[in-house]
Amino acid sequence: MTTVYIISAPSGSGKSTLVEKVRQIVPGLDFSISYTTRPPRGNEQNGREYFFITREQFEEMIRKDEFLEYAEVFGNYYGTAKDVLAKARENGHDLLLDIDVQGAAQIKGKLPDAVSVFILPPDRKTLESRLRTRSLDAEKVIQNRLATASREIENYMKYDYILVNDRLDESVETLKAVLLGERLKSSGRQLSVADKDLLARAEHCRLGNVRGRLQPILASFVATATPGGR
Repeated sequence: MTTVYIISAPSGSGKSTLVEKVRQIVPGLDFSISYTTRPPRGNEQNGREYFFITREQFEEMIRKDEFLEYAEVFGNYYGTAKDVLAKARENGHDLLLDIDVQGAAQIKGKLPDAVSVFILPPDRKTLESRLRTRSLDAEKVIQNRLATASREIENYMKYDYILVNDRLDESVETLKAVLLGERLKSSGRQLSVADKDLLARAEHCRLGNVRGRLQPILASFVATATPGGR
């Protein structure tokens, strides 16, 4: 059975780096490359970070009902094509979706058994520093992304797992534990000592076990009404 994993995070939280590293070490895991109408940034390449298409092409895909989820964010469309899930099921693989909170809500509505993980930065100051270090966005865009992050973070309670991306190597191991732990739980096999350790690491960041530790992070953000972003 194919398990769908949803990974969401505010822009600048290090989600893309985490996802790429986990994809290299977790076998049998397909990754959905989203479609977007926004132009490439920096050294982004078509078919690697996104499929970059025109607004007319995207809207034609909408008319043909080819998206599992899609949203318009900051004037650009983003969406996940349905065929990626069909291909994952055909190959007997799990599917990893790197999508924002709007897309995650749509996926959860269609696939309630999907496993969701929300990536948080250690605090607002760290997130702002990461956004500035990328040097890809104008000041107005950075401020919009910080405001958006405040609103997106309010949705953390809708996710199964919360991962604070402070130290990259540890975060990679924790995300790997979540993905493999979910497989173990559905395998029905007898667990080894290593399996139990892996499950314990995953459970450590389950929503119900991290609420108290999240308060300082949440307090560092000021809620706004700015629309969400990817």
